[in-house]
Amino acid sequence: MTFRNLVFLPIFLAAILSMQGCLKVGPNFVKPAAPVSANWLEAGNKQIKTKPANYCAWWKSFDDRDLNRIIARAYRDNVTLHIAAVNVLQARAQLGIAAGELYPQTQQAVGYTTFNRFSSYGAAGTGVSSSNAAGSVSNTYFQDQLGLNVAWELDFWGKFRRAVASADYTWRASLADYDNALVSLTADAADAYIQIRTLQNRIAIARENRKIQEESLRIAQARFRAGSTSERDVEQARTVLYNTEATIPVLQQQLKQNKDALSVLLGIPPSNLTNLLGGTDKIPVPPPSVAVGIPADLLRRRPDVRSAELKAAAQCEQIGIAKADLFPAFSITGNVGGLATDFGTSRLSDLFTAKAAAISAGPSVTWNILNYGRITNNVRAQDAQFQALLLTYRNTVLQAQREVEDYITGFLRSQQNARSLALATAAAKRSLQLAFIQYSNGSTDFTTVLTAQQALLAAQDSLATALGNIALNLVGVYKSVGGGWEISRGQDILPPEIKEMMAKRTNWGNLLSPAVYLPPACKQPDVRRPDW
Repeated sequence: MTFRNLVFLPIFLAAILSMQGCLKVGPNFVKPAAPVSANWLEAGNKQIKTKPANYCAWWKSFDDRDLNRIIARAYRDNVTLHIAAVNVLQARAQLGIAAGELYPQTQQAVGYTTFNRFSSYGAAGTGVSSSNAAGSVSNTYFQDQLGLNVAWELDFWGKFRRAVASADYTWRASLADYDNALVSLTADAADAYIQIRTLQNRIAIARENRKIQEESLRIAQARFRAGSTSERDVEQARTVLYNTEATIPVLQQQLKQNKDALSVLLGIPPSNLTNLLGGTDKIPVPPPSVAVGIPADLLRRRPDVRSAELKAAAQCEQIGIAKADLFPAFSITGNVGGLATDFGTSRLSDLFTAKAAAISAGPSVTWNILNYGRITNNVRAQDAQFQALLLTYRNTVLQAQREVEDYITGFLRSQQNARSLALATAAAKRSLQLAFIQYSNGSTDFTTVLTAQQALLAAQDSLATALGNIALNLVGVYKSVGGGWEISRGQDILPPEIKEMMAKRTNWGNLLSPAVYLPPACKQPDVRRPDW
């Protein structure tokens, strides 16, 4: 066997061991059990259907063009969603870092030129002349060196493969976080839109009642001037009128705040949104029933549940990474290059000759024996964090079911509330008509009219709020079951202008391609090629 084969044989064997080693210390992740109910508490209600449903574009069930435009605009321009998308790129780059650790961790091309001078009175310089005359040896010289140093810690205990697996889980969790941000975005945009429409209706109701109360004040003033009533009727009419007028600015303030909130969701500065809200001001009418599936569906459909599971899996791999430090680390080190000086009979030009070649290679082992509990306690710390994430996953599942139950109840009860308020509003209108007739006939005092007016305003305002609550609770149902994130499937999550900006600033290689930063359906192997 030649010298060259002897040098590279250990490196070749190291590659085989590193790439095909199956030993990995530490626990392997097992999907935790989730506390899931068999069915919803309101499953017996005919308005709640437990059959599977498509929630990809749930907002279209309201049949509102303005709402559809707003959701589409938010999906395209929302800044928070773009941040979540960039976090996916960051996680993908972190995976590339972990994959690179599988290969020789140190690969350095080195080269230097140094000037050296021995002291004539030192051990190295004893008897050496400082003269450069012929036949004497100089105590000064130059030295040049070029070479390549390589150090490769073998993945004997699975530390680097577990790091790759952990980064892969984290990458997938970042995409689940993106999906969760999309679920929140669509629900928040719909919430803001419904609040705007509800407030517009409440303002219109207040203005309509103000006109009725202005007419009542005019009648009271006319009867007072005619001497058929007292000044008290006039002041009471003014009191009711001014109280109604006082509610309008408050409602207008709330309307402005909701428009500002919606503007931010759309990725634009606060504006009046006339171009998006120029259609009808009608409160969106939800469908009478909703399909929510069964509680077990949440484990598959809700992105935050998937994210909690993936983050726990990533942390489980960290236990094995920490535990690997308890064992010896095996490495292959080597360097090859040339060294030449102009000392004595040597010449710097000999650097590239065979005699100047210097080669060294061989295995090494390091073992942190006396670490004073640092490594063991790091393993314990990683295990505790993993347990906390398992509990977080369990709590996320519980909270998801609570949200669905709450919004289902809200959807059903707000419908009952609205039906009763609709009857109350009709009765209040009739009561006001009768009060006016009786007051005109002199069979009752003005207080009856004012009371009827106040009751009508309260009933109408409450009905508008209840109608808005029906729509808001249905949005909550769709959000709590994890609807809306599917609209991004098959599409690039990063806008072209953001990728163009990043590409101009940094060499991203092929990582800006959706095929690279969007995870495939199946989990990738622990050993990956480097991302150059």
